[in-house]
Amino acid sequence: MHIQEHIITNLPVFDIKDTTEKILEFFQDSTYSHIAILEEGRFLGLFSEIDADGLQPDAKIEEFRYELQSFFARRDTNWLDVLEIFARNEANLLPVINEKEEVTGYYCLTDIVSEFIDTPFFTDPGSILVVAKGTKDYSFSEIAQIVESNNAKLYGGFITNTQNDIIEVTLKITANNYNKVVQTFRRYNYNIVFGNSDDEFLEDLKNRSDYLEKYLNV
Repeated sequence: MHIQEHIITNLPVFDIKDTTEKILEFFQDSTYSHIAILEEGRFLGLFSEIDADGLQPDAKIEEFRYELQSFFARRDTNWLDVLEIFARNEANLLPVINEKEEVTGYYCLTDIVSEFIDTPFFTDPGSILVVAKGTKDYSFSEIAQIVESNNAKLYGGFITNTQNDIIEVTLKITANNYNKVVQTFRRYNYNIVFGNSDDEFLEDLKNRSDYLEKYLNV
């Protein structure tokens, strides 16, 4: 997945010596959560839209230096890590910086989520299965072995929830021998959180993604 194609280069960066008026205008004219601040041309941090509430336009960004947040991506940061950075910082805009600490552009959450939804995991035919087991007891190698031992193919899987030492893994597998796969997971003491060969869960994920994109574009 070449998410570098989605780097946005037409959004501004601001200097620490600028007035907050520029930041206020930016947030008023966009739905982005953060914007990058530079010092002597190098990335210093991110100003949050939340922190912009109540700002006086003639103040200096310098006055809020210690409120700047520090998160970013590199050009070679993989897409899963990019998604994690977005989620961990509750952001929808992420600066991309180079080895000189210069901001070369931004990733927008909507673009990265859209790229994720277009992966074969979502677009290729197959069935969704969500299994759960203790964090100390599960392994992806065992999961793959269970699927393939029933002459099914594992298209992919990722961890979708962890709570109270229980981990949930969402899998996409071929539809053939689906019930045998489910039964084998139960024999290996996996809890079946969701199992439906009609792809209702996949459709729900797509609907949630569509809702997220509409929300971000409001």
